[in-house]
Amino acid sequence: MNPVRPDKICVVVPNWNGAGSLPACLDSLLTQTTPADIIVVDNNSTDSSLKLLADHYLQVETRRLSTNTGFAGGVNAGIRRAMKNGATYVALFNNDAVADNNWLTSLVEVLNKHKGAGLATGRLLNSVGSHLDSTGESYTTWGLPFPRGRGERDVDRYDSDKWVFGASGGASLYRSKMIKEIGSFDEDFFAYYEDVDISFRAQLAGWKVIYEPSAKAYHKIGAASGSIKGFTTYQTMKNLPWLLWKNVPLKLIPKMLPRFTLAYLAFFANAIRRRQGWPATKGLAYSLLLMPKKLWQRHAIQKNRKVTASYIDSILIHDLPPNAHKLRALRSKWHKLTLKDSR
Repeated sequence: MNPVRPDKICVVVPNWNGAGSLPACLDSLLTQTTPADIIVVDNNSTDSSLKLLADHYLQVETRRLSTNTGFAGGVNAGIRRAMKNGATYVALFNNDAVADNNWLTSLVEVLNKHKGAGLATGRLLNSVGSHLDSTGESYTTWGLPFPRGRGERDVDRYDSDKWVFGASGGASLYRSKMIKEIGSFDEDFFAYYEDVDISFRAQLAGWKVIYEPSAKAYHKIGAASGSIKGFTTYQTMKNLPWLLWKNVPLKLIPKMLPRFTLAYLAFFANAIRRRQGWPATKGLAYSLLLMPKKLWQRHAIQKNRKVTASYIDSILIHDLPPNAHKLRALRSKWHKLTLKDSR
């Protein structure tokens, strides 16, 4: 494998209180077969992250933010710096992940080979490599995204499926030309589904997303967000409607919206049952508050769309996410009732 000039590639690592996981992450990036500049964007950490970087990783550029801007804001700061430095490709990598030595080389080579692809994503496994975490992001006709393959034991199952809907922001490579065209991450998302959003916008603009199974990385799932009570519920309820209203072509809305509404209401009811009604309510309220802004963004996105609604429909999953067990049960009951009423 031929390494690519390091001044043309940059890896951005967003960090918030990740001192415990940063050494393994950075050591794996510094030993890649394709060298790259590494930028750690620190989201105002309160742990020893900055001291660790200053004492042991002087070869890594550190960008400190005065407030926690989330994953989206953190990577945007890194992307701006990378593109200012002339990066042709910008990789994003979670601070709680570890990359195989050839991870970056594999992603760069596949984007060099496929000029119509704007994003490349790899095989992201759990920290011990026994299960898949993601082999790309999928989006369903229920308006629900999910990481393809998450939790599956057959880690080689998706090796022949090269084209995917989206790339996981935790370990993927982005073409700078594409980012300049469609814009960077939507910082209102803060965390969760911002990677699906930018992938959706890429697809609408005519860029493809490719999966390269030889690009392996290992991820400690939920290491940061799992420590904050109600965080996942709040972000989910806030971001899911934006993802749909910004990106789904008008032709597909009538089919998707009733299903999405049912799923969204089910999520809200489940949050109340789990005593997380307040973060769910806050997420819903903030989602509605910024909806005019998202609809204005939708206008620009759809105006510049280069693919048909039929193409978007063809790359969606026409089913519920695999792990949506309660929604599947609800759908099954509904089908039984409607069939009974029609007799």
